[in-house]
Amino acid sequence: MLDVRRLRLLRDLARLGTIAAVADAHTYSPSAVSQQLAALQRETGVVLLEHVGRGVHLTATATALVRHTEVVLAALEAAEATLAAARGGLLGTVRIGAYPSAVRPLLLPALVELARDHPALDLMVTELDPVAVPAALRERRLDVALVHDYDIVPVEPDPALDSTPLLDETVFLALPAAMAHRARNDPMRSVRDADWIIGSPGTLCHAVTLHACELAGYRPTVRHHADDFTAVLALVAAGQGVGLVPQLAADGPPAGTRLVPLAIRRRTRVAYRQGSADHPAVLASVAALRGAAANLPDVT
Repeated sequence: MLDVRRLRLLRDLARLGTIAAVADAHTYSPSAVSQQLAALQRETGVVLLEHVGRGVHLTATATALVRHTEVVLAALEAAEATLAAARGGLLGTVRIGAYPSAVRPLLLPALVELARDHPALDLMVTELDPVAVPAALRERRLDVALVHDYDIVPVEPDPALDSTPLLDETVFLALPAAMAHRARNDPMRSVRDADWIIGSPGTLCHAVTLHACELAGYRPTVRHHADDFTAVLALVAAGQGVGLVPQLAADGPPAGTRLVPLAIRRRTRVAYRQGSADHPAVLASVAALRGAAANLPDVT
């Protein structure tokens, strides 16, 4: 019988690329990870890893085994969900992740509902960028999380995760009031010569701004990096540039700012590990988040 913990290490090696990264993700030492992978190779009786330079690569057999591992881990999640449902009642810790602009309008109302209807649940919230969500769910640091992408920058589904649609919203071009007259016909092209305020490199917000400008035929002149949309709007109001702001973060913009709707959509989903969709705590969390989304004013 293959050891599931060792299979998980192999799966994570396929995802992360190095033994050092796997060790860091599991708070093991690299030598401990290497020993466990060597033990897995002995269990299987086939070569799983090939040394290339100072690193290791998975063989074709190991890659196939990783695919089977995803199925095994999803089945274990489903088994845990069945047992949780059989025990009855909703109790225990539920770790929920959300990106910053969703915390106040979506997550807070959902938390109030969950606390009211299921007082035995111990709710723990983590704010993080959607880029970090897949790893947090895989590593069981989260159970449920809000993730998003944009229609012009879609994100490839993670094979270890399932998700359900929650919300689509408009993305706005935020610009100083003095520039509003320029954006009547073709907003993105009208600000090709403006300074831009965009997210930090590596974030989805950074990628979508660059791509939106590329679609309009130019590369933006970046003046500021800001990941907090409140800061983006404040900088815009101060005449420091223009930026893209999704509808959830566009409520009550500061004086001196104009918001112009674009054809770009931000799409939010509720994500969880494959196999856990029927876990009572996941079902309750999804229902509460859907209720919060349904009560949002004028999100289209």
